[in-house]
Amino acid sequence: MATIKHLFHIAAPQQAVYDAISTINGLKGWWTLNITGDDSPGGTLAFRFNGMGPDFKVVSLEPGKSIAWECTAGFPDWIGTKVTISLDQNEGKTRVRFEHNGFAQTDDNFAACSFSWGRYMESLRQLCQTGNGNPFGA
Repeated sequence: MATIKHLFHIAAPQQAVYDAISTINGLKGWWTLNITGDDSPGGTLAFRFNGMGPDFKVVSLEPGKSIAWECTAGFPDWIGTKVTISLDQNEGKTRVRFEHNGFAQTDDNFAACSFSWGRYMESLRQLCQTGNGNPFGA
């Protein structure tokens, strides 16, 4: 199974970054404006990009520290994959460890997904550092 990984730092408080990755309002600030669902453990979040996109079950939330989701619907090559984002402090910044794992192959779709996640991780950083992310649909 293939995994996309990103490791980077954000010059913002850890709780602010956690709020941006764990709540619908936070996610709308950096990933896509079209999100519906329930952001609590056991809930499902529906992310849409021009009418299509993944649904993720919220597997776990560790307040201030991490989120874990599992894709339950949407892009066929995403179903069953898992996203985890973990936060900690490093040299006065919030260190972000992102993983999207469980891809069956490293084909062109995997490469495009990896590139897009990098773009959205930078959008997350900009949201937390400046107050302005660049979500899809903005």
